[in-house]
Amino acid sequence: MDEVGTVALRDDDELRRLHGRLVERAAADGLLDVAYRTVDSPVGPLLLARTPAGVVRVAFAVQGHDAALQELSDRVSPRVLEAPSALDDVARELDEYFAGTRRTFDVPVDLRLLDGFRRSVVEHLRDVAYGRTASYAQMAAAAGSPRAVRAVGTACALNPVPLVLPCHRVVRSDGSPGQYAGGASAKRTLLALEAGAIGA
Repeated sequence: MDEVGTVALRDDDELRRLHGRLVERAAADGLLDVAYRTVDSPVGPLLLARTPAGVVRVAFAVQGHDAALQELSDRVSPRVLEAPSALDDVARELDEYFAGTRRTFDVPVDLRLLDGFRRSVVEHLRDVAYGRTASYAQMAAAAGSPRAVRAVGTACALNPVPLVLPCHRVVRSDGSPGQYAGGASAKRTLLALEAGAIGA
């Protein structure tokens, strides 16, 4: 490696150390309102974000990670910082899920980005068991508004924590997958993964 390359590596190491100290200081001073990191997954890169209350955002690449971070800055707090270790537990549970060894998530969630009927729908997603599906109509009934089928679709599309709260398990009445914020291919992949793990 030439001298320029060695200097660049030293600079990168120093930046990482400085960033690490910034994260530690912000957390110690109670100034880290939103921590985030990205992870690779079978459905593409995922942005994970949490507040002190819990996981506040899981975003697919097709949704735009920068857009998700901007929304968090606008709606939660401008104090958003990349802090990978703050999301180690979430990353671990996702790894276990994709490996077929985890069927429910234990990490706390923060649903402050939702309210009203949409929040009620998303809260009921926990009731749809691993490897099972529910129709939009069934979810509307569970949320207390049987005729609000379209509104359930919107609530699922706006679910800020997909995977952790499994909107991919909500399908059309005829059993076809329907739309998904992560894309149709991601939804098919997740349903197939769960069906395969159940059959194993």
